Amino acid sequence: MRIRSMAASVALAATGLLAVPGVANADEAHTAAVSQVAAEPGASAPPVEVSRQGSQLHTEATETKAAKTLEVDYQVQETGYWCGPAATRIALSARMGAPSQADLAAQLGTTENGTDDISQVTSVLNANLGTGWYESKYMPDDPPSQAQKDLLWQDVVGDIDNNYPLVTNIVAPPGNQPPGYPSDQTIYHYFTVIGYDDANRTVLIADPASFSGNQIYWLTFDQLASLIPPKGYAA
Repeated sequence: MRIRSMAASVALAATGLLAVPGVANADEAHTAAVSQVAAEPGASAPPVEVSRQGSQLHTEATETKAAKTLEVDYQVQETGYWCGPAATRIALSARMGAPSQADLAAQLGTTENGTDDISQVTSVLNANLGTGWYESKYMPDDPPSQAQKDLLWQDVVGDIDNNYPLVTNIVAPPGNQPPGYPSDQTIYHYFTVIGYDDANRTVLIADPASFSGNQIYWLTFDQLASLIPPKGYAA
């Protein structure tokens, strides 16, 4: 991710906000130590089993009539500007043995300024999967129109039901941030949507930033929709 303070833009790697431990190789076996998954207060979200090995998590897929979560291999991003590669890797891991973050950073053309556009993520997802499933969807209006929100929810449900996580490019300013984000900075970031709960209108996020240890957590759909403009998502 990239962050912008109230005065100037700075690289996350220089802030000390994110201490990234070593990440296990994607091909290594996972152990089953239970980790906490943050649920939205008051929501009866579907259960998600999570195991931890270092900075790596492994979710077990669950499904009910009105909710579904996908099995993914979670990793914390290995640098302050590899949120795009890490989010892409999480999405790929639902369907294949995903490449490393370094390999994906090279494929995405990620630099110390981050990954420029969601279209880069879309192309890399399709290239690795050998499909044309993913498309780039943009939400230029802030706040988003009802039509844009309706399409986003349709994409969330349709993709998750077909076992495809979404990768979203977000802008989180002070006053509208996921849990644990630094409250005095605007965060430019990528994270992965790996589940939904229709009854509670919530979405399950796998967030490679791990701000304050928040790695896999529930957000309201309305907040997700408010975070994407003026960027976009791959679905």
